[in-house]
Amino acid sequence: MNQPLTPEAISEAFTTAFGHAPDGVWSAPGRVNLIGEHTDYNEGFVLPFAIDRAACVAVRLRGDNTARLLSSYGDAGMETVDLSTLSHDTMDGWTAYPLGVVWVLRQMGVGIGGFDLFLHSTVPSGAGLSSSAAIECAVASAFNELAGAGLSANELVLVGQRAENEVVGAPTGILDQSASLLSTEGHAVFLDCRTQESRLVPLDLAANGLLILVVDTKVTHAHATGGYAARRASCELGAEVLGVKALRDVTAAELPEAAGLLDPETYRRVRHIVTEDQRVLDTVAVLDDAGPRAIGPLLTASHASMRDDFEISCEELDLAVDTALAHGALGARMTGGGFGGSAIALIPAAEEPAVRAAVVGAFAAAGFTAPDIFAVSPAQGALRVL
Repeated sequence: MNQPLTPEAISEAFTTAFGHAPDGVWSAPGRVNLIGEHTDYNEGFVLPFAIDRAACVAVRLRGDNTARLLSSYGDAGMETVDLSTLSHDTMDGWTAYPLGVVWVLRQMGVGIGGFDLFLHSTVPSGAGLSSSAAIECAVASAFNELAGAGLSANELVLVGQRAENEVVGAPTGILDQSASLLSTEGHAVFLDCRTQESRLVPLDLAANGLLILVVDTKVTHAHATGGYAARRASCELGAEVLGVKALRDVTAAELPEAAGLLDPETYRRVRHIVTEDQRVLDTVAVLDDAGPRAIGPLLTASHASMRDDFEISCEELDLAVDTALAHGALGARMTGGGFGGSAIALIPAAEEPAVRAAVVGAFAAAGFTAPDIFAVSPAQGALRVL
């Protein structure tokens, strides 16, 4: 994972690579989803927050139709693209994320010609913390300003989602881009994925003596692969059989009837979505009323549902959650699309050393790859930083 660089250092790296200074530097954060997993594409509710790890892009417009792209991550080298040949099925690798956003904006009629772009990201890739959405939102913010497009944050959310769906090939909802673009420091974003209405919910962990520890299991996942798409297909089948527009429209009281209409696997998928939507609403109510110390059981119940009903956890995630709970965590769950990635644990700050040591020890005893463990704070969303 890259170490943080100042905006000035990113500008300097751009200048060294391309021979001229950028027009500006834009930043967009990754996210932790506090609760509400796979509910977004079911038009339900989610509660993510931006984290203090971000993708930064330095960009300069060119006078031709050539794009030159360089990343500080890995050793891929500079890529040069003729934008006149750009199509949604010709982009791959890391450049599919920035080029996908550019392609969507151009499809919308935004006048974007050639450009030079340098990317530096501190969001771990494949960890379930939305490294891809961070890139998309940073790039969308940059070109929205540079091209004078005047798009709102909610419109930029849809730009990022369309790039993810149509270019990258990942059938994701709007959760990740919304968290990256709409967040403010010390708050989570309560989002209705049907209406795109949102409000900020206070999540002042430090004032309550808490922190959220991320355990990156190092089991990488990819949304464009089959597991995520299969879960989405199950949800769509469930909604079709139950005669609703989306599973958001099914209530907990209707689950017994649904059990008689659906095959057992589809029913379990539906039950996760219906109960997870309710857990999001309950978590928001508890945060508003009692604060973050009281939400732990809801987080843990969410993990059990993802493990047993949605079946998107893995041994490493379960071990991280169980170990954290056994050593003082108030609640813990896997976060992100699943099939690997990260778990989060809500812990009293004083318990951090004990929880870290216990998780590291448990992974070593099980013969798993050593996890990367770090604390995150609710952070500011996308903005221009230079």
